[in-house]
Amino acid sequence: MGKGWTAVAVSTLLACSACASQVQSPLAAGPAAYETIPVRVMDEQLAQRIRPGDRLSVRVFGEPELTSDNYYVGSTGFVQIPLAGQVIAAGVTPEELRTELSRRLGARYIREPQVTVAIAERAKANFAVEGQVTEPGVYPADDGTTLLAALAQAKSPTRTAKLDEVLVFRTVDGKRLGARFDLRQVRAGVAPDPQIVGGDTIVVGYSATKGAFRDFLQAAPLFNLFYLF
Repeated sequence: MGKGWTAVAVSTLLACSACASQVQSPLAAGPAAYETIPVRVMDEQLAQRIRPGDRLSVRVFGEPELTSDNYYVGSTGFVQIPLAGQVIAAGVTPEELRTELSRRLGARYIREPQVTVAIAERAKANFAVEGQVTEPGVYPADDGTTLLAALAQAKSPTRTAKLDEVLVFRTVDGKRLGARFDLRQVRAGVAPDPQIVGGDTIVVGYSATKGAFRDFLQAAPLFNLFYLF
């Protein structure tokens, strides 16, 4: 097989990969991405907001059947309180939850209820990494976790990763938000390294071009093509 045939084979593979159907992310990128997923979460109440899995202490004065240190917030963010029913807890502060419980209990059952709410035990804060990384999975988050640190825990992106399409999803006040980052710029220090918080999901995109070229190199020995490179 000649060099001309090889060149045609390579160009055809790469052209096909470029034409392959890919979903283009509509998420904000560049400076707009940092408005959604900031470099540093400035909300001073973030550390006090209730998370799924937290164990809550709820006290209702004069109502021992409602008072307990073992109210757990479910994975969907709700906590079940007798007489008050299912109440959204994840993403709000204990004071905001106290206000809502007082409103519900006072509306029908208890006159001027005196309610206190505290976080008795914190659930572990985790983030998830999916897509083109060496070890996808769920990892612990702390105040110092950034995008680069999070991907390092997942053993870095693979060779077929689309480094300019690293997506970060976050739920804020019940709304799912997302942004797109260029990992090359973050690594080079050209763009800031955004903070990753518990509950975030990172998705590293797939590069069809890199994938096609990798497949070509793997198939090359079958056609005795390596001597041409």
